[in-house]
Parts: sequence; structure tokens; C-alpha cells
Amino acid sequence: AQSVAQPRMACRSGCGARCIAPSISSPIPGMPGGKPAGVRCIQLDAHNRCQLFGTPGRPAVCANFHAERSVCGKSAQQAYKNLARLERRCSVT
Repeated sequence: AQSVAQPRMACRSGCGARCIAPSISSPIPGMPGGKPAGVRCIQLDAHNRCQLFGTPGRPAVCANFHAERSVCGKSAQQAYKNLARLERRCSVT
């Protein structure tokens, strides 16, 4: 059986879950040491939109994240919970 490619899910404007829940080890403008899990990225504006989106200063780890229904769920709250759970599972203690 041949699998059918699913169309990419567009990020929800104003969600911000991927910019808060996971840790980011690479430098971010304004956060040269990256950011710990659960900490709001300094580049999120008041509407939870990335101020670096579409600019060369946006870290590759951010640009390479693609929203998927299995991770993002049906709401920003589900996305945050799922990403936080993945972060805990992947964390080295």
C-alpha cells in the first residue's frame, strides 16, 4: 500500500507553544544561551508571534519546526501540553 502525503498544517497565528514549551540550545537574538523549556522566547511579541519569522536571524531549529496535528492538536493549549510532554521525554537528567 502506498502512503498518501498529508498536506502540511499551518501554524496557528498567536499560538506560541513551540516558542515556550521546548528548550532551545542554539543562540537566539536576545537569548545568546538559548532558552530553557517552559520559558517564553524573548522574540515573541504580545500576540505570541515570532518577531524573527522570515528573517535571517531566526534560528534554524525554529525555522525547521513544522506543525503537525499529532503534536499541535486542536488548540494552543493542546500544542503546549504535547510539546512539554515531548520535552520531558527527551530531556537528559
